[in-house]
Amino acid sequence: MTIAKVEVERFSLTCSKPFDAVVAALKSAVGQPDIVEFFKATRAANSFSDLERVVQSGLGRTGLMLFAEFDLGAILRRETGTETPKSMRFLVGNPLIMKEMVKHVPDAGSYAPVTVLVDERPDGVHVSYDKMESCLLPYGSLEALAVARDLDAKITTLLSECTH
Repeated sequence: MTIAKVEVERFSLTCSKPFDAVVAALKSAVGQPDIVEFFKATRAANSFSDLERVVQSGLGRTGLMLFAEFDLGAILRRETGTETPKSMRFLVGNPLIMKEMVKHVPDAGSYAPVTVLVDERPDGVHVSYDKMESCLLPYGSLEALAVARDLDAKITTLLSECTH
């Protein structure tokens, strides 16, 4: 058994925009393929170029897609019976980017697609993301870290756009 300590850097922004506006901005910037059909199409691809075409068709203007979303706030509100807090977790990524990281660091598959958290707090709407570069730093792969830095830039740019 091996246990490794991974120190993670969290990128967070707080804004005064309404929660629903931040979520709408995020979702409009990433592709939202029918995920069941998307995975059927990726499995049916006969070549890597076919697979790339399938992936490209599912990406939004940011080069990312939405894999899943979880309404965490709905669970919290069941207890309180109120309309708040609102909290959503989004799994966002790009299988081609993930492939490039996993090729060099297999454990990168534990971190991709990435989580983006959007939640309401008394001081505003928070958007948070654990930076991929920090997750992969302990593995020492310069190739994977370069890909992770590019991914971090895509995600942090997306979150900045969604909150302004």
